[in-house]
Amino acid sequence: MNVTETTRTFLEFFGERGHRVVQGSSLVPPDGDPVLFTTSGMHPLTPYLEGLPHPHGRRLAGRQRCLRTTDLDEVGDDRHLTVFQMLGSWSLGDYEGPQSLRWGYQLAVDGFGIGRDRLHATVFGGDDQVGPDTASLQTWEELGVPVELTTGDNWWSNGPTGPCGPDSELFVWTGDGPPRGTPGTDERWMELWNHVTMRYRRHGDGRLEPLPQRNVDTGMGLERLLMVLQGSPSVFGTDVFQPWMSTLPGLWRPDQQSLRLLADHLRASIVIIGDGVRPSSTGRGYVLRRLLRRALTVLWRTDGTTTLNDLPVPLIEHTLAQFGQDGGSGLVGDVIRGEEQRFAGLVSRGRKVLARYEPGQRLTEQELTYLHETHGLPPELVTELLA
Repeated sequence: MNVTETTRTFLEFFGERGHRVVQGSSLVPPDGDPVLFTTSGMHPLTPYLEGLPHPHGRRLAGRQRCLRTTDLDEVGDDRHLTVFQMLGSWSLGDYEGPQSLRWGYQLAVDGFGIGRDRLHATVFGGDDQVGPDTASLQTWEELGVPVELTTGDNWWSNGPTGPCGPDSELFVWTGDGPPRGTPGTDERWMELWNHVTMRYRRHGDGRLEPLPQRNVDTGMGLERLLMVLQGSPSVFGTDVFQPWMSTLPGLWRPDQQSLRLLADHLRASIVIIGDGVRPSSTGRGYVLRRLLRRALTVLWRTDGTTTLNDLPVPLIEHTLAQFGQDGGSGLVGDVIRGEEQRFAGLVSRGRKVLARYEPGQRLTEQELTYLHETHGLPPELVTELLA
């Protein structure tokens, strides 16, 4: 299945089971939300998960663009992305977790054709506040899916306070040969679909309070699902990345690791700009700035004459369309070029300031702080220039 067929199959499956499709929202949360970016499909639905009636009813499904900076240092491996799309289904006080697990299994096996023997589940095993999730454990056993009990890895929350609850994760085997071990013992088991039974609200003192309604929140990374369905060893081999992976080597000839980082960071930057964010020294703008400057650092490491101005307009347009954004490619290109010019000036000044140091010299935290506060040179740039 390609990305269009996969998304349609998911939404039609839940539509046939009484779920209304909700449109994805911006990466930028509403004013007053303390989170920088939307990090999960449930984030825009938080008021409804806490009890507010949703205008489309109690069963919902959709596709939401998300951004996670916590995975930034892992980008370039087979599975992690900065910006990705999340397929989700939600029960707002309607059905319970076991029903969600049964439907998830049915869609994975019968709808998407994933072999039963490639599946493994994890379930919350309990802690000092909440007992084990016996309902999920029993459901998986009835379906014939092996289960591993965990504690820390199977409790979901969107932050230190707010809605939370035990979750059950469905993993798929991505290794060669027959499956081995468990998700906790073999990293070739890849998390595919998380089913959260959202029952509680956590307060600042750590206390758990039952929510007015028991909800189910599920999320499955679209790019990871495509990796499984298309038999690709990485998310970068799927059809959503094909335009990037076929275009960039002809522009700049990066090595494989650099190619992945460039594709991820530039794709993410386009989506962030498309949602109205501009480069700055704080907040959301700093995340965008960091992504663009990391991409430029990789480019200039081998050839200081390369420029993001070479990025083809059709590639920008393709990315905006893929994420359902209306922002023009011309505006996106202008923002990228402006940040490249600012960074080029900073790099030029930085080389002059760092001329006093030996190549490869390791600087102290105090020296790095001085260079940042006095000359505006971020520690990562200083390290790169000295290297």
